Amino acid sequence: MLVHLSIRNYAIVEHLDLELQRGMSVISGETGAGKSIMLDALGLALGDRSDSSAVRAGADKADILASFDLEDIPDARAWLAERDMEHDGPCILRRVITAEGRSRCYINGTPCPQSDLKALGELMIDIHSQHEHQSLLKPDTHRRLLDEYSGSQELARQAQQAALRWRQVNQELQHLSDSGEEQRARHQLLSYQLEELENLSLGEDELEQLEQEHRNLANAGQLLGTCQQVLDICSENDAGNVLSLLNASLQRLGSIQNPAGALGEAGNLLASAQIQIEEAMGELNRFLDHFDADPQRQQFLEERLDSIYTLARKHRVQPGELCGLQQQLLEELESLNADDESIARLEQELSSLACDYAEKAQALSASRLAAAEPLARAVEEEIQRLGMPGGKFRIQLKATAPDDNPPQGLEQVEFLVSANPGQPPRALAKVASGGELSRISLAIQVITAQTSRTPTLVFDEVDVGIGGPTAEIVGLLLRRLGERGQVLTVTHLPQVAAQGHHHLFVHKARGQDETRTAVSTLRDDRRIEEIARMLGGVDLTEQSLAHARQMVEAAQA
Repeated sequence: MLVHLSIRNYAIVEHLDLELQRGMSVISGETGAGKSIMLDALGLALGDRSDSSAVRAGADKADILASFDLEDIPDARAWLAERDMEHDGPCILRRVITAEGRSRCYINGTPCPQSDLKALGELMIDIHSQHEHQSLLKPDTHRRLLDEYSGSQELARQAQQAALRWRQVNQELQHLSDSGEEQRARHQLLSYQLEELENLSLGEDELEQLEQEHRNLANAGQLLGTCQQVLDICSENDAGNVLSLLNASLQRLGSIQNPAGALGEAGNLLASAQIQIEEAMGELNRFLDHFDADPQRQQFLEERLDSIYTLARKHRVQPGELCGLQQQLLEELESLNADDESIARLEQELSSLACDYAEKAQALSASRLAAAEPLARAVEEEIQRLGMPGGKFRIQLKATAPDDNPPQGLEQVEFLVSANPGQPPRALAKVASGGELSRISLAIQVITAQTSRTPTLVFDEVDVGIGGPTAEIVGLLLRRLGERGQVLTVTHLPQVAAQGHHHLFVHKARGQDETRTAVSTLRDDRRIEEIARMLGGVDLTEQSLAHARQMVEAAQA
């Protein structure tokens, strides 16, 4: 339950610390004193949206801290344990809002996103506002309330997630299927192009070798003549050839006795040159021996090169880029094949998701069907007690098309009411007046709160538009809820205030330069006086005090 609320520099609140207890705590005070401001601040600590206007004028930041005892909230303890955020003592939620509009959230001193603050807060406290009856006209609200009453919120969430995942996969499958014709045409083209490249079977360095061999064959006569001329120049059989001249030079140097270092080195170099020329002649002779100026070979080379150049022009690439193009086309073809595999995989996943959704949706339908009649009967009893004698309340479940896997489940939930005896139940928006909607909303809130797993319930002026004996019944209902946990209720009705186990009085403290909100805990005579003020105005009379005392004593009894 909520044990402590600390508010710093929020709206007109400068500094406020509240210690809260089990049971029903009434919050009263004049209009504008700041009762709803306290609950708005609590909402911020529970993850509501904020802006810079929340910060008190002249302050640099607003700081709100809410402490909870988690002894009776196992879901919240499990939530913290999953995230390693356990803490000895109370669980502390904190929200800091700067004057520039920036917001920081903390759970047990650890920074966290606003969504975590909201998720944890929903496990610990449930706030019912005075405007909640307006949302009662929406079918989504009807479905949510029925699911809360039946305890099917988690099942409804799972069904919604399954439906959304089914729709996501279905969209992916549809996208792939719609582009299937285009992909099949592309697949056929790629297969044909790859077949051409594979038939060409171009080696990695083949083009360069082919071009070199073709140049050699094309210039065969000139090439052979040049090689033969070089051999003749170097050959020993020809007078004045290079080798004979080298031999003569070496013999002359060899005739010198004890040649100096430079002469010896010159002789070595000439001998090395002789060896290299002989090796060069050997290479030329091998080239001539193996050179085949076959015209058929030349024709083959020309045809082979023409095939390569033609295919390169067809694909608008350089001939040397054909091998890279072949790899690129192969990867694209594999990607298209992967798309085909994806379609098969998505079809299988879609079928599995449909089965998963159907299982959860059918279980949710069974839960709703089982809870609809008990909830309708309980609400009908309460609205009759709340000043609508003879009123009827029904819950209608309309089946939806199962083919669409609707996220909300296999049925639409609609609340029907008959405010007057003899009239058939009809949709709330067509029958109920504003006051009747308020009473129906209060009845539903009280009934659903009885099955809520959150131990702290907050009612912000939900009794607006109600008075007389009905107001006393409202007070009794809220007190009954307070006996099973903790109830905080903001009210202007003395009949409700008298039923509280505790009474908090919100008032404005005015200084010379500023006005701030303060809260006092009322006991005994001060509480009697506040209820008397709520009964009869500012001027207290003996009659109003006696009436107030009687109301409190009757409630306590």
